[in-house]
Amino acid sequence: MDLLARREHGRVELTRKLRQRGASDELIEPALDRLAEEGLLSEARYLESFIRYRSGSGYGPARIREELGQRGLNRSDIEQALRESEVDWAALLRDTWQRKFAGLRPQDPRSRAQQTRFLAYRGFPMDMIGRLLSGRDLDDY
Repeated sequence: MDLLARREHGRVELTRKLRQRGASDELIEPALDRLAEEGLLSEARYLESFIRYRSGSGYGPARIREELGQRGLNRSDIEQALRESEVDWAALLRDTWQRKFAGLRPQDPRSRAQQTRFLAYRGFPMDMIGRLLSGRDLDDY
């Protein structure tokens, strides 16, 4: 309960943390089942919370998808949560680019590569990055 009181957790993440604290597997699974039945442990809430937090920090869908996958969440649940999130990825890309590069489009191949690498590392799709850096409209997304 102490861990859930701080923030949302996924089942796999919570299991790992409880094992690290010395809890046995025989106690963990029934406890997590009971928490899920009572609505205190919810994968959907965890996905929503994580996407909101990471997108608010300027990370794109590819990076968020990868991080959630590393946390043991089901790929189809991740995809559904990303689709249902109300994040405007194009606006987020534009905002992240503005903050980092002051809205200055690349003038040479080196600066274009630098901006592309940064935005790709942040998890934005290459086609969106290309459109942004070339000055084309992102409203198709």
